[in-house]
Amino acid sequence: MIGLVAADRGLGETALVDVLPEVVVVAFAAVTHLADPWFLFALLAVGYWFASGETAGSPRRAGATAIAAVTCAYATTALGKAWFAVPRPPGATGPADVPTWLPALLSGWYEAQVLSDGFGFPSGHATGGAAAYLALAFLSDRRWTPNARYVAAAGVAVAVAASRVVIEVHYLVDVFAGLVVGGGVVLGALWLAGDPRVRRSRAADPAAGPTADLNPAPAFLLAAVVSAGVVDGDEPPLSARVAVPALVVTGVLWVGAYALADSLPVTLTATTAAVVAVVALPGLPERIEWLSRTQD
Repeated sequence: MIGLVAADRGLGETALVDVLPEVVVVAFAAVTHLADPWFLFALLAVGYWFASGETAGSPRRAGATAIAAVTCAYATTALGKAWFAVPRPPGATGPADVPTWLPALLSGWYEAQVLSDGFGFPSGHATGGAAAYLALAFLSDRRWTPNARYVAAAGVAVAVAASRVVIEVHYLVDVFAGLVVGGGVVLGALWLAGDPRVRRSRAADPAAGPTADLNPAPAFLLAAVVSAGVVDGDEPPLSARVAVPALVVTGVLWVGAYALADSLPVTLTATTAAVVAVVALPGLPERIEWLSRTQD
C-alpha cells in the first residue's frame, strides 16, 4: 500500500556508501550470497537431511521447524513487498558502476548483484537471512553454547543486511524491517512448534533437549500439510547418493518460487513442492520398503 512507507526513505546511507572503497563494495556483493534463496535452501535442506543427534536432540523435528520458519518468512516478505509496493534505491536499476579492475568473468557477476528490480520493502535477503540463521541457532541446540550460536547468527544476518545497503539495492530501513520480520517470524514459529525456550510454560527434558518435542506442523500452514503426515521425528540421516540429485531438483523449485514471487499461486505451488520434497525425503526409503512389503 503506497503511502505507508515512503518511496524516498533514505537516511543518508547512500552518501556514506558512495565513499567506500570499491574493494569493500565488491566484498559485500559476495557476502550477500549468504542469504540468497538458493544458498539458504541448500543450507536448510542439507541440515535437515544430514543432521544427527550431535546437532540437536531431535534433528528431524528441528530441521523441519527451521524450514517451516524460513518458508513463512519468505511468504511474509512477498506479502509485505506487494502491500507496501515501494521502489528500491535508484542505484538498483542501473546502469551498474562496475570496477574496471575486476576480471571480465567477475564483471557480469558483480553487475548481477548490484542491479535488482521489484519492490524494496522489506528486504527479502535480510528477512530470509535473519530467519534462517536465527532458526539454526535456536534449533542446533547441541552445538556450541547458546550465546555463541546467537552471536554467530546475528553476525551473519547483520552482515547480509549491511551488504544489501552497501551494494545499494535497499535502504537502511528496508533491511532493518527485514531483520525484525525475520526474527519475529522465527520466534512465532518456535512458539507455535512448542519450543519451551520461547513459550516459557514448561521446562525441556534435560536429556532430550528443547527440540525433542517440537511440532513443526503449526509453524506454517503449507509446512503443516506436509509435516503433520511425514515427520515423526525418528527419520535417519540421508545418504549423499540420494541427497545430491534431490538437492538439485528441490533447489530449482525453491529458487523458482522466489523468482516468480509476483504470481502468488505459482509461488505457493513451487514452495509447497519444495517443502514436500525436503521434509519427506528422509522417510522415503522406509516408506518404499513398506509399500514393497504390502505388494508382495
